[in-house]
Amino acid sequence: MTMPDRRALWLILPLLLAGCDRAAPDRAGGEIDAGNPLEIAARERGVVRPDTATPTGVFERSHELGRDAMCAVPDGAGRWRFAVTASFGPGLRCTARGTMTSERDGWRMRFAGVEGCDMLVREEEDELRLPGKLPSQCDSLCPARASLAGLDLPRASWSEEDAKRLRISDGRGNIIGLCSD
Repeated sequence: MTMPDRRALWLILPLLLAGCDRAAPDRAGGEIDAGNPLEIAARERGVVRPDTATPTGVFERSHELGRDAMCAVPDGAGRWRFAVTASFGPGLRCTARGTMTSERDGWRMRFAGVEGCDMLVREEEDELRLPGKLPSQCDSLCPARASLAGLDLPRASWSEEDAKRLRISDGRGNIIGLCSD
């Protein structure tokens, strides 16, 4: 290093150290600028989690036996329509629909056409978890010995639009929309 280079270094060093003495920005409130266009676009697309936790959106997992998925769309105040499908291998699939309502500890799922088949589900760490044991009335939801008991589905989106666009194969080669209008 030549002498002029060292002098430049000694001139820059105090400036660098002065920057270290600055206080960090005040983020104590954790405020999010909800009016920011980027924030609005991210929430509309379901990229970031909304402030209020609702089941609206898509939960989905692919595995070696197929694809498990659930969508939920608003259906009134504190109420949602849902559809869920679970794959248990070639030709064995369980698909069911119903409604959800908000409860203190989670959401109450009630399956359409099956009296007494309801359960409390929770979303923990962006994963929807169905109980490991379901009421016996729920046995008719799935064919053979298949069951929705213990189904865990990671959240894929918080977007109502994504939920309405979710498509699956019905096992007969038809592509169906689970939560489309």
